[in-house]
Amino acid sequence: MSDKKKTVRDRAWELDFLRGIALLMMLFMHMSWDVRYEFRADVFSYLETGWFWSFVHPVIVVLFVSVSGICCTLSRNNIKRGLKLLGATLVLFIVTFLITNFLGIECLIVFNVLAVLTCGVFLYALIAFIEKKTNANANAVNVIMGLIGLYIVICGCNIHYMDYSTDSLIFLPIGFEIAGAPWMADYMPLFPWLGVFLIGCVIGRICYKDKKTLFAGKGKVITAIARPVEFIGRHSLIIYLVHQPLVYGVLYLIFMIIRSVR
Repeated sequence: MSDKKKTVRDRAWELDFLRGIALLMMLFMHMSWDVRYEFRADVFSYLETGWFWSFVHPVIVVLFVSVSGICCTLSRNNIKRGLKLLGATLVLFIVTFLITNFLGIECLIVFNVLAVLTCGVFLYALIAFIEKKTNANANAVNVIMGLIGLYIVICGCNIHYMDYSTDSLIFLPIGFEIAGAPWMADYMPLFPWLGVFLIGCVIGRICYKDKKTLFAGKGKVITAIARPVEFIGRHSLIIYLVHQPLVYGVLYLIFMIIRSVR
């Protein structure tokens, strides 16, 4: 069997599937937000409920970020992966900055999930480099990385209790309250989400040591059901970048037609 066929067979399809599920949930949430708040339709009231933001939204983000951390341990070149994410993060910032300032559509994104993943991938690349150069014990690295990740999560969950604010945007990635900060359409700080990413890395190092799927030999029915979701998970970056303008454009046309008919 060729190496290419072997790689395809051994690919951890369940990670693509889980990331695809998280992305679909995220896309639905963004679409709901546009319909309710951008186009003023009295639907998708779940966005104003405590249960969604307290229970459902964290599940979406934890799933997406932790699976990205797991996949980081399977990557052959995390520096290349990190540079790709960095480029996407910068493009997203520049485009939303121009749209906000020149078209008057408030959609500025300075630091969001892509920025968190960029920092996480580069951090893991550094950890893996140090581990290799020092010949460190893998189990010790796992414990240290897991404890750091857990600490970041705990700090992030309690950071809102800190009576601290600053007017320096340099603290924006951490999660501190920034006085006079511009309104952002999407924001995700490193605390606690970098911790979730690192915990995902530990899970990947423990559960995917052989860099193979844990669910080999899935049946035809499962394959047929999972394939489209896996496709979304495999191409999550490009789909994440293009979904919002596409969804917004389609919704704009739909609501323009509805209002013209009325």
